[in-house]
Amino acid sequence: MWDAVRESSIGQIVRIVFRRPDLLPYPEELDSFELPASLSQSPSIVLDSKLENELKKQEGQSRCVEQSVFSTGTATPSDEKDLEAGVLDGNPTIVIAVPVPAAASTPVEGTPRNIDGPQTQDPAAVVVVVGWYSASDPANPQNWSFAKKVWITTQMGLYTFAVYIGSSLYAPSEAAVMSSFDTSYEAAALGIALYVAGYGLGPLLWAPLSEIPAVGRTTIYATTLFVFACLALGAAVVESFAALLALRFLLGFFGSPCLAAVGATLDDMFAPWKLPYVLTIWSASATLGPALGPVVSGFAVAGMGWRWSAWELAWLAAPVWLLIFLTLPETNPDAILHRRAARLRARAGRSDLTLTCEADLRRAHMLTTRQIVVDALIKPWEINALDPAVLYTTIYSSVLYGTYYSFFEAFPLVFTDMHGFNLGESGLPFLAFMPGLVIAISGYIIWFRLNVEPKMHEEAPPLYGDPESRLFPAVATTMLGPIGLFIFAWTSRPDIHWIVPIIGLMVLFVCFVIAFQCMNFYIARCYPRYSASIFAANTFARSCFAAGSILFSRPMYEKLGVGGGVSLLGGLSVLCAGGMVFLWRYGEKLRLRSRFAQS
Repeated sequence: MWDAVRESSIGQIVRIVFRRPDLLPYPEELDSFELPASLSQSPSIVLDSKLENELKKQEGQSRCVEQSVFSTGTATPSDEKDLEAGVLDGNPTIVIAVPVPAAASTPVEGTPRNIDGPQTQDPAAVVVVVGWYSASDPANPQNWSFAKKVWITTQMGLYTFAVYIGSSLYAPSEAAVMSSFDTSYEAAALGIALYVAGYGLGPLLWAPLSEIPAVGRTTIYATTLFVFACLALGAAVVESFAALLALRFLLGFFGSPCLAAVGATLDDMFAPWKLPYVLTIWSASATLGPALGPVVSGFAVAGMGWRWSAWELAWLAAPVWLLIFLTLPETNPDAILHRRAARLRARAGRSDLTLTCEADLRRAHMLTTRQIVVDALIKPWEINALDPAVLYTTIYSSVLYGTYYSFFEAFPLVFTDMHGFNLGESGLPFLAFMPGLVIAISGYIIWFRLNVEPKMHEEAPPLYGDPESRLFPAVATTMLGPIGLFIFAWTSRPDIHWIVPIIGLMVLFVCFVIAFQCMNFYIARCYPRYSASIFAANTFARSCFAAGSILFSRPMYEKLGVGGGVSLLGGLSVLCAGGMVFLWRYGEKLRLRSRFAQS
């Protein structure tokens, strides 16, 4: 119990404010803890070959570094991740201990640091990179209990649901906002569009920040969600339409870490062959959030006014933040080891010894700030421009996302104008997505368990065999998207019962869920080095398209009719369905020609 409190945001704050290591102490801070001999004596030079090659690659140098064997144990690579360092039983993983240049503490920007230093080095100073104490180190997220992992995954699901539902809770309020602020329908619709644009832009900032060891993921979650809850409260009492729109954009921006880092949080804890199950279940919270928003707020807005939807968002976000603030531990292994290195430095008390974690060492050897910016902001779009497979997944996900959000404008025209639903009832057709979600997730999990997981145990990472074969569920269901859209388009008439277009929505959602699962899994396996940047760019592109679809959907439906407008979206889905079959059939040849993909 105390471990959970210590690792949470409140536990870390208590330790910092009171500056008392004996409050919620770590093992390294207990009197019974014994420093390894390597930290109490002069360590020998030990260099992990993978780390050596990586550092040389980053520096563009080819040096030969003397290697010797660490006398207390033998390094064994993890079988769950392609770790760059080994694991030593009974001692910290001492990856490298080398002389530190006298001026290395203040490197000149743009100049790489040399791990073996120039001629002006201080021979008394050494750098020691530490890791896990053993293969079963309880601090390693991969070794946490199943119950703890489930609890963290549940928190991430609640967090994601709270953010995603915020986009559509506003939808039933649009007419009341128009009346209260005397504005046009297009202006009122910006309340949803700006929110979606905000959580598309946010991952470009929050994703790289969450990977910095000194920051970590939990700090980002707790801080931004607190701001999110405050902004939701402000949106409930705001008196200016311009301020309302600004708050809606900021809500999306500060809520976006659930898109930027939750997948990485789950990846920290689960083995690669278990991660797809968790991601599939977690994604349900993301897809259900926008669908349930109009259901949750529709009747309340009809009876209590448009501000009620903002109050509901604040009431949902505040308890979720409190839960994360009090109980969510840090999961980023680099951040955990960064803090461990700091504690060992304090315990060792040696001025000639610099303890650091592997991630900090790599960052110290990064070439320039410009290179970091290029990799984070420019490289994803370069890959989209030069790699057809990545470009296709970006376009297809944007079409699916835009189609999904266009229904917020189509539903009032169909179910209110044609079938006489009131404001509260007009949101109930979104419940059709729930059976589609259950069918899609159940089918995907069964297929993955029977066909993919056994092969992943046998094949080598990161591809784990033939990644194109993982696209089969998407290929098998890809035509369900156009079929569902055409059913909705051609049966959205007053003389046809309202249940028929709802059935079309359910069919569409099966395709929607499975397509996203397959494409995300494919990108993660084929582009492991760039996957985080590609996902951030993909999120930005599809969110921008969805924000635009909210604004152009109503004029499109008024000009072409609901049948014509949705049929147009169905035609785009047919083209995208052909692209999925092409990628499944010829994806391997594309990978072999790509300079970014794993092959």
